[in-house]
Amino acid sequence: MLDLNGKSILITGGTGSLGKALTKTIFEKWPNVKRLVIYSRDEQKQYVMDQEYPHSKFPAIRFFVGDIRDKERLTRALNDIEYVIHAAAMKHVHIAEYNPDECVKTNIGGAMNVIDACLATNVKSVVALSTDKACAPINLYGATKLASDKLFVAANNIKGNNPIKFSVVRYGNVMGSNGSVIPFFIKKKKEGKGIIPITEPSMTRFNIPIQGGVDMVLYALEHAWGGEIFIPKIPSYRILELAEAIAPECEHKVVGIRPGEKIHEEMITSSDSSHTYDLGTYYTILPQRPVWKLDDYITHFNAKKVPDGFSYNSGENNQWETPETLREKIKEHVDPNFSVK
Repeated sequence: MLDLNGKSILITGGTGSLGKALTKTIFEKWPNVKRLVIYSRDEQKQYVMDQEYPHSKFPAIRFFVGDIRDKERLTRALNDIEYVIHAAAMKHVHIAEYNPDECVKTNIGGAMNVIDACLATNVKSVVALSTDKACAPINLYGATKLASDKLFVAANNIKGNNPIKFSVVRYGNVMGSNGSVIPFFIKKKKEGKGIIPITEPSMTRFNIPIQGGVDMVLYALEHAWGGEIFIPKIPSYRILELAEAIAPECEHKVVGIRPGEKIHEEMITSSDSSHTYDLGTYYTILPQRPVWKLDDYITHFNAKKVPDGFSYNSGENNQWETPETLREKIKEHVDPNFSVK
């Protein structure tokens, strides 16, 4: 069982939605954690988060201003760190399309810096966050995250005798995360203009609460053998039903798909099925040349091979949210004061 008491952890992009949720969970579950380093380049977000976690009450926390593009700073921050959660990235599809070189520098170059810095220090386990957009990508953000995923999986092949493990967690839209559709729709409802902009009426997305993302990261830290891409079994929602759940009184205005968007998101393609296994709560895409014995892995996790040709996308899911379940989850995970009235 994972026990982070007495351990040192670093979270890149730690002032983001997932980083803050991880921080909250870590302090709740492991109050005697030795050190928790929040590494990010946004000093204002660090200042705000420092007010929430003052050193007098949370002596284990440290705030490091730094960019994952800066390998020297990153290596210094990783001194005496045992676990790394890599959440830093450029994540907005349309911004990446307009600023492609910046996206490549952060999401690919930064990923390589994280790998190199971890290999050069005494880190034991690294979990990198991915996205459904990395699966069969059609936009630059997804393409850079696919490259990042490949780098973290392949890092297990170059570690030599170093016992470090690199793994990846991939999931869909996080409820209430910065810049996501749920707070956007809530904001439009509150503006009182009676209009909700819809990109494409047939659009679907995967849906996961922020705590679900936290649980996946902690699962990977505990269970990864190195090279896995873990994928959750989560429901989808239809964009029109999300609009109905949040603002049933509002008119829908179709504004068209933005550059790089898909109608339906994917997390496993049929091409991945040859090396994808069902672990029960999660699927895992295994490396095609793992550094451990596949039969031992299958036996240990009671892993079941998925059928050939299996794929997993938000439009053909077997779990679906309804306006009612979405309202309940928004109230529970996003805004406790949410109401359709």
